[in-house]
Amino acid sequence: MEVIRTIVGCLTWAEVAQGLALGVVCSRLLTVSSEREWAQAVFAPRFQPRRDGLNSLGFWALYLAARCWLNLVNTYVPEPYLDEVFHIPQAQKYCEGRFWYWDDKITTPPGLYLLSVAYHKLRMLPACTAASLRSNNVLATVLTGLLAAQCRHLLEMRSAEREGSRVPRSVSAYASRTGVNVAAMPVIFFFSGLYYTDVFSALVVLVAYRNHLLRLGAGAPSLASDVRTVLLGIAALLMRQTNVFWVVVYMGGSEAVYVLGRNGKKDLHDPLLDQSDLADWVLCALSVATAALRSPGRVLRQVWPHITILALFAGFVAWNGGVVLGDKSNHVATLHLPQLLYIWPFFAFFSAPLLLRSAALLLRQPLPYLLRLAGLASRRRALVAAPHVLLAAFFSLLAVRYNTIVHPFTLADNRHYMFYVFRRTILRGPGVRLLLVAPYTLCRWLVWDQLTGPSTAPHPSASSTLIPTANTTTTTTGGSSGGSGGSGGGAAGPAGSKENERADTKPDNEHLPLPRQAAPPASALPPRTSTALLWLLATSLSLVTAPLVEPRYFILPWVFYRLLVPAWTPGGGREEGGEGEGGERGGTDVRLGWERAWFFVVNAATMYVFLRKGFVWRGEDGEVLDGGRVQRFMW
Repeated sequence: MEVIRTIVGCLTWAEVAQGLALGVVCSRLLTVSSEREWAQAVFAPRFQPRRDGLNSLGFWALYLAARCWLNLVNTYVPEPYLDEVFHIPQAQKYCEGRFWYWDDKITTPPGLYLLSVAYHKLRMLPACTAASLRSNNVLATVLTGLLAAQCRHLLEMRSAEREGSRVPRSVSAYASRTGVNVAAMPVIFFFSGLYYTDVFSALVVLVAYRNHLLRLGAGAPSLASDVRTVLLGIAALLMRQTNVFWVVVYMGGSEAVYVLGRNGKKDLHDPLLDQSDLADWVLCALSVATAALRSPGRVLRQVWPHITILALFAGFVAWNGGVVLGDKSNHVATLHLPQLLYIWPFFAFFSAPLLLRSAALLLRQPLPYLLRLAGLASRRRALVAAPHVLLAAFFSLLAVRYNTIVHPFTLADNRHYMFYVFRRTILRGPGVRLLLVAPYTLCRWLVWDQLTGPSTAPHPSASSTLIPTANTTTTTTGGSSGGSGGSGGGAAGPAGSKENERADTKPDNEHLPLPRQAAPPASALPPRTSTALLWLLATSLSLVTAPLVEPRYFILPWVFYRLLVPAWTPGGGREEGGEGEGGERGGTDVRLGWERAWFFVVNAATMYVFLRKGFVWRGEDGEVLDGGRVQRFMW
C-alpha cells in the first residue's frame, strides 16, 4: 500500500501537465532531420492528431514512469546507495566549485558531474542533494527516447536515399515506438532512479550518433559539422572511456564507408545483411580496405574529426598512465574473450519479444530452422557455412576453457544479479561452462536473425513478373551493392542470401508468376554488411578488455543493435511509416507492443525486489555487518 501511495503522490496535476507538455514537444521534434528545423518543428501549425497524439502519449508515459520511479527510490532509499556513495559526494564537491577535488575510487571521467552542475544552475536549485542529483536522470531518460527515435528515423531516411526510393519525411510508427522502448529497456530505466553515469552516457552517445547520421546525408561536411563532431566526441568520452569505440570506430568507420560508397560504389562489395554470408563479410572488408587505400584523401577529409578524437583520447591515456581514472588496481584491462559469448543471452533476454516469431518457427520446425540459422539449408551454402560453424564452436570452447575470468567483485557482492547468474551457471564447473556454448550459439543465431530481418531480395520492380531462380540474376530496386556503412539502405548483394537459400531448392528454369510488388518501406530494410561488421568490431573492442561482467557494459551494444533491427509485420514482413507526407502505410510490427509489455514486467519485478526485498549482511556467526545497513538487489 505504501508503494501505491507513493506512486499516486507523484502523479500531481503539475507533474502530469509538465509531462504532457514535454511529450508534445518531443513528438514535434521527432522529424527534425537537420539543425535548421528545430524551431519549425516545435512551432509549426500543422498537427496530425493520430500520429502526434500517440507519440506524445508515449513520451508522456515514459516521463511519468521515470518520475514515479525516482519518487519511490527517494522514499525508500533516501541515502546514497552503492556506487552513489562515491558519485554523489563528488558531484557535491563540483557544485561547491571544487573542480580539482577527485575521489580516487571513481574510475569514470567527470562528465556526469559537470552536467549536474549545469542542471542545478539552470533550474536554480539551492543545493546538490541526493534527490536533486538523481532527478537529472528523469529528463535524460525522456531525451534518450527522443534521440533514439530520431536516430532510427534518420537511419530509415538514409536507407531510402541509398535505395533511390521515397524518403520518409514523417517519422514511422516503428521509429517512434522503438525510441520509447529503448529508453524503457530495464537496465537503462532502472538506473534512471539512481545517480549513475549510464543514462547520460547513452544519451550523449546518441546525440553524437544523430550528428553522425546527419553528416551522412549532407554531402561534404562543413567545418562547423566537423567541429561539432569533435566536441560531441569529447563529451561522450567525458561520460565513459569506452565510448571511444562507438564515436571513433563505429561512427568513424561508417563515415569512411559512406564517402567511399558515395564516390565509387562499384569499388565496394557491401550487400544488405540478409543477402550476405561469411564470404561476403570477407569481401566487404577487403573491398573497403582496398577502396580506402586508393582514395586516402577523401577518407581523411571525412573522418579527420574522429581521428582527432582518437588522438585526444590517446593523449589522455598517456597523461593518465592508463584508461581508468582512480582505482586502477581493480580495473586492469585484461583479455576476456567469453564476454563476446555472454552478450548473446543478454540480448536474447531483453529482446525476447523480438524473437517470438523465430521461437515459433523453432518449435514448429526445429531442424529446418536451425539449419537455416546456421546457413546449412542448402548444399552450396553449406560448403561455406559448415567450416564457419565448426570454427566458431571450436574457438568458443577454447575461450571458455582457457579464458573464463571470474572477477573478485562478482564473487564478493551478492547484491548484483550477476552474482547469482554466475553461481548457478559458470561456477558449477568446467563441464557446465563448456555445455553453455550451445545456448550461447543458439542465442547468437536467433539475435542475428532479427538483425537480418525479412529478406529484401525478392522485391521485383513494378514491371517484374518472375521470381529468378538459382540460374538467373536477381534484380532489385536498389542498384549497386555499394554505399553507406552507416545507414541501413542499399541494394541486393551476391549469392548467399535468404532468397538464394530458397532458390537453391528449386529446379532449374522454374519461374513462378508473381504479382507486382512495391519496394519495401525504409523501416523494413536491414543494415548493410559493413554496418554489421563495424557494430561487431565496436562491441568486441568495448567488452573484450573488461574482466568484470556487468549488464551495464552491454547497454550501448544493445542500443545500437536495437536501432538497426528492421521492422516485421504479419502481412509479409513490412512495417508502416508515419501518417502524412512522406509516410508509408502498411501493417504494424506487433513485436513493439510485446516488447514494451515485457519491459514493464521486468522493470516492475526488479523495482519491487530493489525496494521491498532488502536484507542485512551477517557474518558466519550471525553478527550484523556494514552497520546494519539495508542491502538491495540490483543489476
